[in-house]
Amino acid sequence: MNWSALDWGILGPALIAGLLVLATHVPLGTQVLDRGIVFIDLAIAQIAGLGVIAADALGLPEGGIAVQVAAVCAALLGALLLTWTEKRAPQQQEALIGVMFILAACASILLLAGNPHGGEHLKDLLVGQILWVNTTQLLWLAGVTVLLLAALALGWVQRLGRFGFYGVFALAVTASVQLVGVYLVFASLIIPALGTRAHRGALRYGIAYGIGALGYALGLALSALFDLPSGAVIVWTLAACALLAACALRPDAART
Repeated sequence: MNWSALDWGILGPALIAGLLVLATHVPLGTQVLDRGIVFIDLAIAQIAGLGVIAADALGLPEGGIAVQVAAVCAALLGALLLTWTEKRAPQQQEALIGVMFILAACASILLLAGNPHGGEHLKDLLVGQILWVNTTQLLWLAGVTVLLLAALALGWVQRLGRFGFYGVFALAVTASVQLVGVYLVFASLIIPALGTRAHRGALRYGIAYGIGALGYALGLALSALFDLPSGAVIVWTLAACALLAACALRPDAART
């Protein structure tokens, strides 16, 4: 156990990134769970990642604006396709989301097949590089987060119907997947929402944000102390916090 690894200079920006991700993913995650389309985040995150990999395969500068545009365009195209499939085949929507995920994942593998660093790129896409976020990335994520929260609060998303939801979802996931990876995107969306299913309204959001913030903080601290991969540890601490909250904060338990 290495206590000197608890360096705010490294863990602080990572925690801020996690909190920014949670700001949009908690409300979107509750909607995803209530709609019964749980795997949409995995599919959209994988499609956004495919856009990043395609941009890299075309030789575009890593981390540049062109790569961000490629990721956003890929995610929005995925959102447009999901809007169409929900209208045409609502009963098969969850299955179609799964098919989109596996197609995007396999396309990523094919694009990386000739890349000598393909395995590392794929790992970064899945588990992210949350410990290495920089100020530019945080500012970009903060700007997107403010815009998306404003769109949700002012009702702009609802006015756009199906595509409004899928479009906002695509933008939120694209903004976060390159920082925290596909696995943490899924965990941030679904685990806090799942742990608060018994609650409603503002109380549900408050508990969900608490689960997320505590999960990220504990996960970062434990990964630093034991020199473990941060993304994987945070997924586990999010799950543990959600389980404890679900057991301790049940409405029937509160009445007794």
